[in-house]
Amino acid sequence: MGVSKTSSYTEIQIETANRLKALGHPARIAIVQFLLNQKECICNDIVNELPLAQPTISQHLKELKNAGIIQGTIEGKAICYCINPKVIKDLVSFFNSILSNLHPEDQCC
Repeated sequence: MGVSKTSSYTEIQIETANRLKALGHPARIAIVQFLLNQKECICNDIVNELPLAQPTISQHLKELKNAGIIQGTIEGKAICYCINPKVIKDLVSFFNSILSNLHPEDQCC
């Protein structure tokens, strides 16, 4: 999104859009689901679990980390990843606000 276009939106709107964009790839959804199922930080297991090459997984991890959806720490030569619970809670709040404002009786289509 160009600089001139983003000035029309709040920081929260831009941040939410970036996070949803980062989740807009099936491989990234699979990574998030894998990390959620592990309930701990994962270092190298992701490559063994997904049918993608290591460089491809690294790129997807980078996108998720840039969006704040996952966090990483360096341990020796490995980078360990886990879900960032605050960001997930923010996304849940966003969707809950949509759900709380939906009124089936007011459908216009």
